[in-house]
Amino acid sequence: MNLQQLRYVFEVSRHGYNVSEAAESLFTSQPGVSKQIRLLEEELGFEIFERHGKRLVGITEPGRQVLAIAERVLRDVDNLRQVGEEFTNESRGRLSIATTHTQARYALPKVVQEFLRRYPAVRLELHQGSPRQVCEMVLSGEADVAIATEAIADYDDLVMLPCYQWNRCVIAPQKHPILQAKPLTLEEIARWPIITYDSAFTGRSQINKAFLGRGLKPNVVLTAIDSDVIKTYVGMGLGIGIVARMAYDPLADKGLGMLDAAHLFETSTTRIGILRNAWLRGYVYAFIELFAPHLPRRMVELALAGGGSDPGL
Repeated sequence: MNLQQLRYVFEVSRHGYNVSEAAESLFTSQPGVSKQIRLLEEELGFEIFERHGKRLVGITEPGRQVLAIAERVLRDVDNLRQVGEEFTNESRGRLSIATTHTQARYALPKVVQEFLRRYPAVRLELHQGSPRQVCEMVLSGEADVAIATEAIADYDDLVMLPCYQWNRCVIAPQKHPILQAKPLTLEEIARWPIITYDSAFTGRSQINKAFLGRGLKPNVVLTAIDSDVIKTYVGMGLGIGIVARMAYDPLADKGLGMLDAAHLFETSTTRIGILRNAWLRGYVYAFIELFAPHLPRRMVELALAGGGSDPGL
């Protein structure tokens, strides 16, 4: 039994039991991966994967236990490497952030700018996806930190740290009648075609909940994952938009008017998700504190270790 075999098991599972794709991601051959998995199964005395002919189609019950152990072992090995890197070169390395478009476009630019000024030798990577995709990136080791509003709380292996709260606004072309609504109500919004976020993104659940609570059925004619896309179609006159307040800039969004809608929807909280018991480089803690100043290194370390209280906001 060796680390290579455990890595092969993990990668095959991660690629949906496709041995060829797993081999490609590991820069090795498909027969080599299959052989090593077979050798490990022979040593353990049971099959890890279910097979249909020569194809892997699933994972056996004992195989699930093997996979869980393999993930923990590989994670600890990665932590060991990071310990070495931390003490041999504190200011060089890689930081991978997985986040949604709204966070990458509107919440992170100034943080990224300051981080790169402080750590010019760190290669910063931004990966964008849905909230669930960014969480999976952290769980698989592809990213160090997830930043999102939804989904992080659904993953037991992720430590969840609240960063900041935000709410929504309604946008429309400058001469649209809704911009004269005083006060703005859900009933008034529901009169018009609406363009807003896809159901998996950016607090859409709070939008749905607000209308449902008033017995209203909004006429959502178009959804998107990208605030800029929503603003484009609103500008074309296809509907009014409900977007994150941070996504509206009166200078950049000329031609669009805005009404604050914080009184109509529940506040949303953007959170950071980090793999439980992960070893983080010093500059990762620095990035987190730049993004959320109420989360100094000691607070994050306590959360990762399972101690301390929720830092709150």
